[in-house]
Amino acid sequence: MLVSATEMLNKARAGKYAVGQFNINNLEWTKAVLSTAQENKSPVILGVSEGAGKYMTGFKTVAAMVKAMLEEMKITVPVALHLDHGTYEGCYKCIEAGFSSIMFDGSHFPIEENVAKTTELVKVCHEKGMSIEAEVGSIGGEEDGVVGMGEIADPQECKKIADLGVDFLAAGIGNIHGKYPANWKGLDFNALAEIKALIGDLPLVLHGGTGIPADMIQKAISLGVAKINVNTECQLYFQEATRKYIEEGKDLQGKGFDPRKLLLPGTEAIKVIVKEKMELFGSINKA
Repeated sequence: MLVSATEMLNKARAGKYAVGQFNINNLEWTKAVLSTAQENKSPVILGVSEGAGKYMTGFKTVAAMVKAMLEEMKITVPVALHLDHGTYEGCYKCIEAGFSSIMFDGSHFPIEENVAKTTELVKVCHEKGMSIEAEVGSIGGEEDGVVGMGEIADPQECKKIADLGVDFLAAGIGNIHGKYPANWKGLDFNALAEIKALIGDLPLVLHGGTGIPADMIQKAISLGVAKINVNTECQLYFQEATRKYIEEGKDLQGKGFDPRKLLLPGTEAIKVIVKEKMELFGSINKA
């Protein structure tokens, strides 16, 4: 059964660990993340971007697949199905499709409009027992074609959005999506501490978990980050394993062209990186 992410993230914040959100793109991705979470007794959040949702033919397909897999794979750890960087319309589609959590990304709206739309979505989500994440200040890097440079969120704006009753908050502290450039300055821990001082116990979310050094991740967790998003790294591991399989000519041996065989090394590679992240975040045996 899907659960909202509220309880798992409050527990994580109190226990000074973080729960990973791993973005899913298809059945292999979902299966790899779920089996790794179950094997390591870790709570997990499955992230679905609007692009990935569209790719999988729609959010209803995604929700139906995930719910069926929880049953068929006998998954007992807490799993949340979460819309990543949702538009206003996308949020409603996921609420209707049976997701257990959404992120409304109103960061590109003027603050008044962001506040109004967030307030409305908080009410709808809480009536349905769903959790809701909001974002303040744009997270840098490329996200469905939008490139930003890792801005620092305004702590007062964070407080304004936190006070609307969201369950967790994504605040830019110099983190970016995708690969980090060579001249990246690192995370701004002073900004993180300032935000934390104003929003109190609300769990914080770190987007762009790929490429942030382990010591910075651990420091961010100690300062109140309870959810860390990972996407690019899984894609890179999948790509490398798939490339190796084909370069070694394995797709030409016997029935090596069978998609189940062709996609297996990539799927196994995702499990490796997901487990590594769960170890780093401290979520193993916390289910």
